[in-house]
Order: sequence, then C-alpha cells, then structure tokens
Amino acid sequence: MTTSPPRRQERDARSTAVRSRRAALAGGTVALIAATALAPASWGTTYAVTTELLPPDHPLFAALLRSLPGGLLLLLVTRTLPRGDWWWKAAVLGALNIGAFFPLLFLTAELLPGGVAATLGAVQPLIVAGLAVVVLRERPSGWRIGWGVAGAVGVGLVVLGPAARLDGLGIVAGLAGAGSMALGVILTKHWSRPGEVGPVTLAGWQLTAGGLVLLPLTLLVEGAPPHLDGSAVTGYLWLGTIGGFVAHALWFRGIGRLPVTATAMLVLLSPLVAALIGAFVLGEDFTHGQLAGFALALTALVAGQLNPGRLTRTRLTRTHKE
Repeated sequence: MTTSPPRRQERDARSTAVRSRRAALAGGTVALIAATALAPASWGTTYAVTTELLPPDHPLFAALLRSLPGGLLLLLVTRTLPRGDWWWKAAVLGALNIGAFFPLLFLTAELLPGGVAATLGAVQPLIVAGLAVVVLRERPSGWRIGWGVAGAVGVGLVVLGPAARLDGLGIVAGLAGAGSMALGVILTKHWSRPGEVGPVTLAGWQLTAGGLVLLPLTLLVEGAPPHLDGSAVTGYLWLGTIGGFVAHALWFRGIGRLPVTATAMLVLLSPLVAALIGAFVLGEDFTHGQLAGFALALTALVAGQLNPGRLTRTRLTRTHKE
C-alpha cells in the first residue's frame, strides 16, 4: 500500500525538521568546542611569556597576579558569592585549578624548555580519562584513551629532541600540575555548578580562592615582589586577562556542557601553540618529524571530540526505522 501524497509530504516535512534541529545542535556544539579551545590555546602562550617577559625566579608571584586580581574583578562584576557547601567546594576547586596548578605551571616553565614543559601537560587527558571512571563512574572509552595516547606521542614528537634539557624537579612539577588540574576538571564536572550561577561567576570564585591560597605562600617563599619593567607589566596583564579570567570562564563553560574526557583533549592545544610560538616567534627550527607529530596531535584532538559508539547507534536506529 503506497503512502498518500499528503502523508508523504508530512513525513518529509518532519524529516526535514529533524535534520534541521540536528544540524543546529551540531553547529552549536562545534561553536562551543571552538570557544572552549581558546582557553588552552591561550595557556600555550604562558611558556614564551614566562621566559621572554617575566622576571625569573618568581613563579608564585606570577601565579598570584594571574589569579587574584582577575578573580576579585569578576566578583565585583557579578556580585555573587558562594552559598552553602559551595564555599568549601569553590575553595577546593580554586586550590586545585589555580592555587596548585599555576605555581607548578610557572615552576615547570622556568626549569624546563617550553616544549618539554608542555609535553608533560599532554598527559592530562589520560589522567582525566582515568579519574572519570573512578569519580564520575563513566565507562572507559577505548577510543578517547587511544587518541589521548596518540596525542601525547604527537606532542612529544613536536617538542622533544635530543637536545632537550630534562630537570628532575621540573618533571615532577609538570606531572603534579597536570594531575592537579585533571582532578579539578573532574570535580568541576562532578559537582556541576548551581543553576543560577554562570561560568563567569564560577571562574571568579575559583580564581579568588586560588589567589587567596597563593597570597601567603608567595609572601612566605618569595618575599617582596620583583621589580617590574614594561615587559613584565605587559606579560602579567596578558596572563591575568586573556590567560586568566577570560580563558577560565570559557573553560568552565565548556566543562559544564561538553563530555569531560573530550574537553580534556583540548588541552593538547597548549603545547602545540607553545611549539608554534617557538617556531615562528622565537626562531626555533621545525623539522619534518615535528610536522608529523603536529599532524598526529591535531588528529587526536579532533578525533577525541567524536563518539563513534553514539554515531553507530544513531545509524542503526535510523536504519531500523527505515
């Protein structure tokens, strides 16, 4: 029995509407991923800014200026303080994502070449994938774990070479920083955020909490602030604005709305941006092997945003309906 023209037209109209909604959702997801990716891309400038613009031997002071002023500014703008158990949750997240991660990041950047320091951060997606199974009770994704390994290998090919200088303390600091932020990412996803609180407010809470952790530590360990010239002021302003509250607002928004293991793969952009800056700004050589590693890392980053299992289920469902 053939379908009558009106019914066929109605069915075609419904199919067209469904396809339009799917296309709109896909476009929105791509835009969200692109906006979230701006955060680790900006963090990739940290290594060059630290070595080229900032005074040496003051990683805690750099971390403090990157967090506390921006956090207080966001609190002033949003005029929203934590409530209930979010006082201690914001403190924990601020300590992990800011208070511990920032000084470890700057310490790593000072003790290791930028590329080597960035490579250690490339293991963060693997740590996130493991913690997602334990904390979020997610099923392990062989697809994303495999691409996470490939991404770390690709980053290693880009930034590691026979002349790479390895410092034991720098390696420990880099791995500890990656682990601290990985746990912070997982807990941010696990706790989510209050319904009335946006990502800008959440960023303000965490930056302020992390900055308050860093303030006494900075005074105790480093003492008086260093002398700041024009280059240092420029570097601190960049890290505190674009690499600080702007990047963290985008990052926390992405964590809240995207799969956490896929979002963690975007961290691979940080060492890749650092390598590009080294090649095109600092005049470092870029070999064929590095180009191959760059392509592998980018492929892993894109592939990590996909969910082949979900795509397969969607195709099977569509075939069954047809």
